[in-house]
Amino acid sequence: MDFLYNILVAPFAMIGAAPSFFVEVLIGGLLSGVMYSLVALGFVLIFKASGVFNFAQGAMVLFAALFFAGFMDKGIPWYGALPLTVLVMLVLAMGIERVVLRPLVNQPHIILFMATIGVSYFLDGLGQTIWGSEMRVLNIGIPQNPINMGPIQVNAFDIVAAVVAGSLVAALALFFQYTRIGRALRAVADDHQAALSVGIPLKTIWAIVWTVAGVVGLVAGVMWGAKLGVQFSLAMVALKALPVLILGGFTSIPGAIVGGLIIGAGEKVAEVFWADAIGGGIEDWFAYMLALAFLLFRPQGLFGDKIIERV
Repeated sequence: MDFLYNILVAPFAMIGAAPSFFVEVLIGGLLSGVMYSLVALGFVLIFKASGVFNFAQGAMVLFAALFFAGFMDKGIPWYGALPLTVLVMLVLAMGIERVVLRPLVNQPHIILFMATIGVSYFLDGLGQTIWGSEMRVLNIGIPQNPINMGPIQVNAFDIVAAVVAGSLVAALALFFQYTRIGRALRAVADDHQAALSVGIPLKTIWAIVWTVAGVVGLVAGVMWGAKLGVQFSLAMVALKALPVLILGGFTSIPGAIVGGLIIGAGEKVAEVFWADAIGGGIEDWFAYMLALAFLLFRPQGLFGDKIIERV
């Protein structure tokens, strides 16, 4: 009975006793959720264009952070390291598309998925070979001090990172919704063969999408690297986007945004208000348990298309 009380009643009693603290935790979670949405967007773009879950997206986030931090360690200021890292990620993304994926066009999706797993391990090894495996502190000039907003405090870095990530997510959502390339992307996502038959160059679309995913990986790597330090666990942080995708839907850009906000807010609130009842480490597994519940009751996600097979 004590366990049920701690799970079902105690958290609400804590919220009622300190509503401003609950709002503070909730805002912190939502700000982290925006960064999760940014990482998830890279997965969504590639999945929409090819129907393949890009397992290497987390490694691309780490790879970008390693190069950015490495350039800064060489004495290059951040405003010089950023365009150099953008160039590296553009070359990397286009190289992956041309060398690895282009020869596998029209192959079963499981083959493409296995190819991205290989790319992920290759990037991990290449990053360690070039820059080493020690953790790096990434300072890009964003303050880490808390800001007083009435009765609550919010970390200044979280606000800046959320604004940057949210701006990029919004810009890409508008780009793919209202531009010619965006319409071509949606056509490719619906049917590869039909898109080819009306003159949409599939290989060009793939190259554009992988390039955009590389840029998204760069921004996510810099933001997460500045927050947590540049270390190889960043690749696992990026895979937190998987439950985000399950919640929002693998083909939905709005779903990536909403899913990220739900995961970010949910795990922070659960970590703070359920830790006494369940124990520590909730933040590590909460997102995956929530995703499992969605798979049982709504496997297509909040914004995904319901799959109907006629026999």
